[in-house]
Amino acid sequence: MKFIDEANIEVFAGRGGNGSASFRREKYIPRGGPDGGDGGRGGSIYAVADEDINTLVDYRFSRMYRARNGENGRGSDCYGKSADDIRLRMPVGTVITNAETGEVMADLAQDGQEVLLAKGGDGGLGNLHFKSSTNRAPRQFTLGKPGEEFKLRLELKVLADVGLLGMPNAGKSTFIRSVSAARPKVADYPFTTLAPNLGVVRVDTDRSFVIADIPGLIEGAAEGAGLGHRFLRHLSRNRLLLHLVDIAPFDEESDPVKDARAIVEELRKYDESLYEKPRWLVINKIDRLEEGDREKRIRDFIGKFGWEGRFFAISALTGEGCRQLSYAIMDHLESLKKADDAPDAEEAE
Repeated sequence: MKFIDEANIEVFAGRGGNGSASFRREKYIPRGGPDGGDGGRGGSIYAVADEDINTLVDYRFSRMYRARNGENGRGSDCYGKSADDIRLRMPVGTVITNAETGEVMADLAQDGQEVLLAKGGDGGLGNLHFKSSTNRAPRQFTLGKPGEEFKLRLELKVLADVGLLGMPNAGKSTFIRSVSAARPKVADYPFTTLAPNLGVVRVDTDRSFVIADIPGLIEGAAEGAGLGHRFLRHLSRNRLLLHLVDIAPFDEESDPVKDARAIVEELRKYDESLYEKPRWLVINKIDRLEEGDREKRIRDFIGKFGWEGRFFAISALTGEGCRQLSYAIMDHLESLKKADDAPDAEEAE
């Protein structure tokens, strides 16, 4: 299925039904009082997160959602029927934004999460509510209130623990194939990845994490060059970023240090918070280096790049170093989880 991660829709909640102004007219009851019923509530529109849905493709073709109006009230104390609500099922990870104001209205981060998008209008009051000791025959009633209307922008952000970034052909897809059961396309030309791919990395029976591969970035991505800029948002949910670098490109004119710096700069330009996320350097394709020359080439690259953080040297093609990297990632994620749970434990005491 084609990956669709953006859509624009309009939602119209139903209008409430009008109240009724009516009086009892029955034989042998010469002074029947008011009996006008209330109008029904208009239908509301909700968004529901569903883990069985993977894309927003349905909302590309059906863009307008309109709930029914509530029924009007009637005589004999008959209340109007409320309209049914509409529930729009969306992928987990969908962010819903008001297209006109830019306000984030919902972030569907958990399966089954339900959020009100547009509230249906309340029904009007019938004249039976206006009866009093001084007003025995009220003719007042109120009209139903209009429902809310919004133009919404839907954006799907992939939910993953770890995100891969790097230049096209850095070996991201090969790496995710090596450590998980995901099978993204792999070829010897750039931009083979056209949509995000998710893979589950299982390091033990009950220890696993989710990794996301997005299309490769190029210089100028933050301004819209290439394909990867459309998917940078998916990295915002990741707890750790892996920056893959091709240490031995086939093209002699390519400079791994320059390419690595370009990726870091694109992150900074796109989103400062994304730039500040924990990031590990993964030097890939060491199988192309002579064994006696590997350590020197890696050390030279680290020095020229000026990297002071954690780094790993792997070969995604042969699997060398991938297992150690997977275990290190798992340990890191578990330590983050323990840190997140620590305040809760202190409060419980």
